[in-house]
Parts: sequence; C-alpha cells; structure tokens
Amino acid sequence: MQKVVAVLGGGIGGLSACHHLSKSPNVSKIVLLEKSGRCGGWLSSIRRDDGAVFEQGPRGVRPAGAVGRNTLNMVSELGLESEILPVTKDHVASKNRFLYVKGQLHKMPSGPGGVICTIPPFSRPIIQSVLKEVLIRKGTEEDESVHAFVSRRMGSELADIAIDSLCRGVFAGDSRQLSVRSCFPPLYEAERSRGSIVLGMLMGSGGGPKVVPSDLAKRASKESWTQWSLKRGMQAFPEALEDMLKRRERVELHHHAKVKSLNMNGGGWEIKLDDGISLKADDVISTLPASELASVLPPAAQHLSEQLRSIASVNVAVVNLEYEGFILPFTGFGHLVPSSEDPGLLGVVYDSVPFPQHNRSGGLTTRLTVMMGGAWFEQTFGHPDSVTKQMLLDRATQAVTSHLGINSQPVWSCVALHKNCIPQYHLGHWKRLEKMRQYISNHNLPLTLAGASYDGVSVNDVIFSGRTAAEGLIGKT
Repeated sequence: MQKVVAVLGGGIGGLSACHHLSKSPNVSKIVLLEKSGRCGGWLSSIRRDDGAVFEQGPRGVRPAGAVGRNTLNMVSELGLESEILPVTKDHVASKNRFLYVKGQLHKMPSGPGGVICTIPPFSRPIIQSVLKEVLIRKGTEEDESVHAFVSRRMGSELADIAIDSLCRGVFAGDSRQLSVRSCFPPLYEAERSRGSIVLGMLMGSGGGPKVVPSDLAKRASKESWTQWSLKRGMQAFPEALEDMLKRRERVELHHHAKVKSLNMNGGGWEIKLDDGISLKADDVISTLPASELASVLPPAAQHLSEQLRSIASVNVAVVNLEYEGFILPFTGFGHLVPSSEDPGLLGVVYDSVPFPQHNRSGGLTTRLTVMMGGAWFEQTFGHPDSVTKQMLLDRATQAVTSHLGINSQPVWSCVALHKNCIPQYHLGHWKRLEKMRQYISNHNLPLTLAGASYDGVSVNDVIFSGRTAAEGLIGKT
C-alpha cells in the first residue's frame, strides 16, 4: 500500500522524519510543509564574511546515549564528518563550568576532589548528599517537580543552586514547575528501578532505545567527546539534510507553506494552506509546536486541541556579543545563574572557548552569548511584543560587565528574541501525552506527534522523535 505522508514543520524534527520516510519503498510521496522561508527551525547560525560564526539557537550537541549516537549516525550519512568540531572531556570547556552565586563566579565541582571537599557556593561536600541519598526511601508520587525530587533526595541546597540553574540552562524553565519524570527520565527511572539515583546511575536502570553506532559515533566514544559543532555552524546540519532530501524523487519540500486547517476526508487528511492551496495526504506527522497544531485541527478534535494547548512554552532572548582581544578573566564553557540571583538572566556562554574555530580570521576576539528570559521573561522584560532590542542588548552587556568584570564595549552584537521556543514539561506532562496519544488511537486519526513539544527538547531528542514518528508509519529503517 503506497502512502502519501505530509510532514508539518521543517525544523530539524520534520527534516529527520522526511529523511527516514524517504528510505521506505512503502511511501509514494512525502510532502514537507514549512511556513517560513527556510528549513532548520531553531538551528540558526549567523555566518559573517570574515569567517566568524554566531549561533542564535543550540550551539553544540552532546554525543552521549542512544539519541546522541543516532544524530552522529545521521551526520555520517550526510557526509559531514570532515566538518565536525569535537570538544573532548579533557578540554577546558568540558572541565570548567561556573555558577554565578551571591555576586561571584564559582567553578562547579568536578572530579573526585570536587565531590569530597567543600567547594563554595555549597556549604558542605557533595559526597555527603550522595551517601545520604542511597538511604532515602523511594517516593510514592506518580510525578514530582524537579526541585521537589532533588530536595527530597539530595537536599535543598543542591536543588536551590545547582538544579535550579541546570533547569534554566536546559529548559529556560523553573525547576519548581518542571516535571522530573518528563524532563529527567533517567533520574525518575533510577529511583523507580533501584530506589536511588546514585545506585541507578552506577548499575544502570536498563531499557532505552538501541542504536548501532556508526564509525563516527564510535570515534566520539573512544575520544570522549562531550559535545560537537560544525565548521559552518549548527545550521549546516539542517542545510545538508535539506539538500539531500531535494535530491530524492519522492520528496517535495515547500517553503512559505503555512497550514491553515486539517480536515479528515475519507480515511485521510485534507490540508488547506494559507494561500488557498489544498493537499491530500494519507498520514500526517506533525512537528509543529503543540499550540500551533491545536489551532489547525478540525473542531471535532476539540478534546485533543485542548490537551495540546495545555503544553506551555517560553520566550528566550539570545544576545550574541563580540569583543576585541581575549577578555575573559578565566576560561570554561560558561556560567549559569540561579533564579534567586537574577531571574531574568539565565546564563552566559563563552563561545570562543569550546569553538575558537568560529572566531573571525585575523586578530584575537572573544565571542559570548547571553541567554535571558525563559519562564521569567514577562516579569523581567514585560510583553515580548513591546520589548526593544536595545533594551535586551543593554541588559546583556550590563551582565557581562558585572559578572565578568569586562568593561570594554562589544565591537559587534546581534539580538534575537525567540518566541515560544522551548516547550515546558510541567507536572503531569506524561499524563497529557498519554491522553493525547490515546485519543489519536481511539479515533483512528492518521496523525503522529513529533518534535520538541512532547518527548524531549534537545536537538538529539527532536531528531530521534522524527525518526520514531517515521518508523511508526513504515517500520524500522
């Protein structure tokens, strides 16, 4: 049975779904619909003529785990191995990560010494929390906030400082609202299966997808990479994927194709676009943000639309800065800021340290990225439509001055405000997903949900969700 499959959204998840669909002889046509003028979604790089590269979205990818291997396998398939910029475990950007607490930068504890000694901003050695954690009884709740979970198992200091900052760095979100079960499944599973995070991490909690590593993924493991990027920036990844798809006969890529409505017609879908064009498809894979999908579903699927709308997302301001000379007081990956210190400022990444290859050619410079807002955007900056770029730039340069003691002004800057860019998996997220997928199954809707709104917000998770969605329709590739 030959199917026509429509993929909504041309971000990295939608491109990944198309890539896997295009491997199957059971699909007669794949139609990708992207509302903007380019594919790649939040993977967006600024490339200047002098060789400098600035990331407006994710700036590096972790190679760890099955989903990390899956991404590296794809990099190999696209022939991008020679473009890869790895950062290894012994690199200063891997070893040095900082927290900005009580007006000072503190290196995050690393290595055995960092666990055994008392290192500020913590008031006691981390080993104490670790040893006590093994003895703490298993929780009984079906879900718990990340903050509550870590407070209960490791103590409130680690939850208030380290975990609060980590949730801001990864999700731009509030650890007191985010779900541990959905945001950090390995922690939740470790407690469920072994009764302890520490034992779960040592013994493994089993399960998880199996992905056979390519030579590149084996190399990453052998050389102990902690992250990687590409010579022409992260945007080179979706560009290579799009180029490959354009060469495949059964794939049609449409830019400026905003979906207006989806309606069931016989056993398939009728898809109306904003410009009046209408298409038919047997199946739809949606990688659109949950709320966007909710607004195009037919009125009959109101119950599903309501569930989709309940998945919140946050706005993040990303400010890229370039300074003359090497001006950092010390080197490392960057620093995170707990919400108790400065709610509006999430962290600063020292881009020139992990990826000096992205500095301009000729003359030493320092590239930094300041991340702001997230779950605290409105309370700090007001409504995103009324915030000026100058206001965000001033706030970012002021943070660089006060946190890093850098008094010179940047020689170049770029401000991007990403609206609703990171979905927030609040308490009970897993239950919402279960209800949505049950609804789709009960009503025999030929619809698959993929993308960042559901099963993980990292680049690796989103790519893997595209693969899983495709394989759900065509079987394993």
